[in-house]
Amino acid sequence: MKRLFLLTPFLLALLHFVPLQAQQYKHVELNQPEKGLQVKKVQPNPELHLDFPNLNKIPYYHDRKQLALIQKLEKRRQYDKVLPLLEGYVHRFGIQNFYTDTSLLWRLAQLLERQGNTEKAKALYRLVLKHHRTDVRRVKSYYDSLEQNTKDYYVPLDYYYELVEYRKSIVSFKPPKGVYLNMGNAINSPYADYGPTLSDENELFIYTSKRHVDDLKNRSNEDLFYSKQNNGFWEEAQSFGKPINSIYNEGSGCLSRDGNTLYFARCEAPDGYGNCDIYVATRQSDGSWGQIQNLGANVNSPAWDSQPTLSKQEDTLYFASDRLGGFGLSDIYYTHKDGSGKWAPARNMGPVINTRESEVSPFLHPKYQVLYFSSRGQLNNFGDFDIYKTYEVQGHWQEPRNIGPLVNGRGSEYYFTIDGASRNLYYARSEADDLQNLDLYSFPLPMEAHPLAVTKVEGTLTDSVTHKPLSGVISIIDMENGIEISSKYIRPDGSFEFDLIDDTRYMILIQSPDFFTIERELDLRGDASLQVMTSVIDYSIPLVFQNIEFDQNQSAIKPEMEAVLDEVAYFMIDHPTYRLEIAGHTDGAGDPDFNLSLSQDRADAIKRYIERKVNIEDTRIDAIGYGSRKPIREEHTEEDRRINRRVEFIVTKPKKQ
Repeated sequence: MKRLFLLTPFLLALLHFVPLQAQQYKHVELNQPEKGLQVKKVQPNPELHLDFPNLNKIPYYHDRKQLALIQKLEKRRQYDKVLPLLEGYVHRFGIQNFYTDTSLLWRLAQLLERQGNTEKAKALYRLVLKHHRTDVRRVKSYYDSLEQNTKDYYVPLDYYYELVEYRKSIVSFKPPKGVYLNMGNAINSPYADYGPTLSDENELFIYTSKRHVDDLKNRSNEDLFYSKQNNGFWEEAQSFGKPINSIYNEGSGCLSRDGNTLYFARCEAPDGYGNCDIYVATRQSDGSWGQIQNLGANVNSPAWDSQPTLSKQEDTLYFASDRLGGFGLSDIYYTHKDGSGKWAPARNMGPVINTRESEVSPFLHPKYQVLYFSSRGQLNNFGDFDIYKTYEVQGHWQEPRNIGPLVNGRGSEYYFTIDGASRNLYYARSEADDLQNLDLYSFPLPMEAHPLAVTKVEGTLTDSVTHKPLSGVISIIDMENGIEISSKYIRPDGSFEFDLIDDTRYMILIQSPDFFTIERELDLRGDASLQVMTSVIDYSIPLVFQNIEFDQNQSAIKPEMEAVLDEVAYFMIDHPTYRLEIAGHTDGAGDPDFNLSLSQDRADAIKRYIERKVNIEDTRIDAIGYGSRKPIREEHTEEDRRINRRVEFIVTKPKKQ
């Protein structure tokens, strides 16, 4: 397992190589927070939107003559004429075109890339990968090569936990709240529990459970349950009872803001249009539920329709359906209320949201235009089903983003819900080896899932000497709210990128075995670009810290030395296979034997300090006093003598096996 690297303010400054006589020394200058890190504001590029106006009008577009003309021009290699014709043809696609004519999407992407329109080309490559029904390994390989310097490389979760554990030892940072926290026996049962939703004031928690088993039919019956919050804890769950729960299956409840209207799914009911339909119920004056009605044929289909979620204005309903005519196994649809207050015919959300696989359990944030949903067909999956988020900008839904490994694991995650204050998440998940037994989980909302994480911080990390990109791990700590942020590997070109919450203070930590950790506080005010430079460690050259100064003829550790020695201590505990030699040196004045003894005492004092600081075994550190036997300058002046009075730290990397 990989170990984390140094998480300290040890070397934000650049390291300077200084030739002295026949030997080189690396002199480390501390307390230069501005050196090597430049921050500037950047204007974010608006995300590209591909428009397909025929999607909910015609199932399939075909123009034989136009295709023949495109093919003819292709053979003549008249690509300047092919491009506008092919672009116009793809623009007219219906839903079926995306899985029957993916080759046209692929060809259009190639032509656009050749023209220099890389962003639009990549958007089309993504559509090919989402909707193909044949082998497209060539497309995936090519797309991956285009995205290698723009995609996220999240560190594995076990490594992340090592970063978390170390972070707890740093007093100035708030420790994480934890992830993957099961809601416990008051909510969960030995059977599947899923489909959470919250009332507007977060006082009522509603969800679906299969805990009621029909012994005669030898199957579980799905019912709606609720739990009330009491002093920050959820009480023992109770059944909604009749008439909401019935002999049929009920689930996926969704409340209006005032708590008086409940949308839910009911399956195999005699008044249904298909396998499962969406219904609405109204709270009565006595607190009971009644007036249960099917939403009708404009919303429901002869197939499965379920998992409703309301918009902020409560005039749009999003839901999942596996009806015929969609992109994949199940899609996300929406319907809105018309002028008379009735639900209009449902519409498919399109090829960016939906894929050839399954999209289910949509959730629209109660305050912001952010849609969360679960998918197994989107790009960059961690497991089976993952949860994604997408923003509506100027009437268009953007490319969905995986909300990261702090939520999505190797199993399946569904039914994502956030409270109105965006503090806690609730969702159902299963482990990779048990995809059926869902449990409900809740924990503080990580940054990748936060609806307000829209301010971009991007940057590059390079060697200050060669200007080549460096590799490493970058972690960002929320200094004000304690919101978890997934750590990432630096991309191959040395770049990195995070979406964060504006007007917040963050700590940036960049770690690697090739250089000392860089730490920098960032007071974020709008999108920012960072240019970070540092020097690679040469382990064959001793490190000399210019501000380690003992009192004359003394070996006691002074308070002003502790900050530097702490950094050395943290480095050693962070690299458990590395060794350290502490070499003490004096100037040539005075008795040589006394100087030899004094230098040994100083090296021993530093060794003891480091061992006590981080509880490290003494076999990893050697302390040697050289007295005045190894000067690096001939002593003609007091400055020469000052330079010879030094402590050298020689770090030895483990030999590769």
